[in-house]
Amino acid sequence: QVQLVESGGGLVQAGGSLRLSCVASARTFSNYAMGWFRQAPGKGREFVATINWTGDSTLYADSVKGRFTISRDNAKNTMYLQMANLKSEDTAVYYCVARRRRFWSTLQSDYDYWGQGTQVTVSS
Repeated sequence: QVQLVESGGGLVQAGGSLRLSCVASARTFSNYAMGWFRQAPGKGREFVATINWTGDSTLYADSVKGRFTISRDNAKNTMYLQMANLKSEDTAVYYCVARRRRFWSTLQSDYDYWGQGTQVTVSS
């Protein structure tokens, strides 16, 4: 069983930045594609970004493209989401996800493991 633990969420003003981290317990972390989803109050969970096992291929939701950057450090079993120019509509609980495949996916159902989530609140 893989455990994912997110950190780095908090309250930030619109236009500000935050960096989320996700530490995975898996010894084979480097073989897993990873990603981030989010769920805003009263809305369904949505795809944010994903990264393949080596970190050289990424994909973003249109709503965050150009503002968010996903990356990973396989030596540290850690994935990151650098968020810049934050907007009030980015307010959500952000979930770290992992799948037992090397290549990314935008589908929730393709992910095998989920973290507990970290709250990001952007004040306008």
